[in-house]
Amino acid sequence: MNATATTLATPAAAARKRRHYSPVRLGTYAFLLSAAIFFLMPLYVMLITSFKSMDEIRLGHLFGLPGSLNLDAWRIAWSSACTGLACEGIQGGFWNSIKIVLPSTVLSIFLGALNGYALSFWRARGANLLFGVLMLGAFIPVQVMMFPLVRVLASVGLFSSLPGIVLIHTMFGMPVMTLLFRNYYASIPLELFKAARIDGGGFWRIFLQLMLPMSTPMLIVAVIMQVTGIWNDYILGLVFAGRDNLPMTVQLNNIINTTTGERLYNVNMAATILTSLVPLSIYLVSGRWFVRGIAAGAVKG
Repeated sequence: MNATATTLATPAAAARKRRHYSPVRLGTYAFLLSAAIFFLMPLYVMLITSFKSMDEIRLGHLFGLPGSLNLDAWRIAWSSACTGLACEGIQGGFWNSIKIVLPSTVLSIFLGALNGYALSFWRARGANLLFGVLMLGAFIPVQVMMFPLVRVLASVGLFSSLPGIVLIHTMFGMPVMTLLFRNYYASIPLELFKAARIDGGGFWRIFLQLMLPMSTPMLIVAVIMQVTGIWNDYILGLVFAGRDNLPMTVQLNNIINTTTGERLYNVNMAATILTSLVPLSIYLVSGRWFVRGIAAGAVKG
């Protein structure tokens, strides 16, 4: 009995071992490793350059590690780098980005979830046409609408103001958010909505007490998409935010392009990493939730 089991188990174990070390598997791992190195190499160069002094950078050892950990470039980038005429570092742009991102994210997600809920369960006349118009807005280039939006915001006194840039980001984020939440709510059984209606639930009560609490996976996806998209925006912040509300990306561009004498590559690299730190941290912390939310929002059947 034992001999027979051993005889049967040996080929299976050998087959598993062959599959484990098969050329296809090794080639897949080699490709993934090469891709990871390719995409991480710029980040590595930026990181080690930010810790080097200018004397080390002039030696030309691009991939060499710094001789000592030097944080001067980070302090300069944060608090005293010149962004044009002002030399207050990138910290002002950081807080401006926070003030822009928080209300823009909340408003665009709430309105997108509300639209998706209404288009999924409260099908009014012309709902499909409205949904098509919203989707059309998601694919129109920003540059096409730039001048009309400037004229409209200027006419109502919101141009170059914090409420104006928040309104712009909310408008541009709402179509994609509507698509995400409509697809997510379309996967929810209609019987659940009908049961809530039978229990006396109205439009707002069903939305706030039933649908939103059930939308956690999609809310996480929406937050990741909106925060990273708004934080990384440059052109809208440059045009609509105004001089006092310039986001971090605009401040970064000003630091890199403002040169008085020697170009400080270590300060530029430190400022770039500081600017990308928020979206990078969000992806690293919430990446798996992003994949789960996208899968949960896929329409099945």
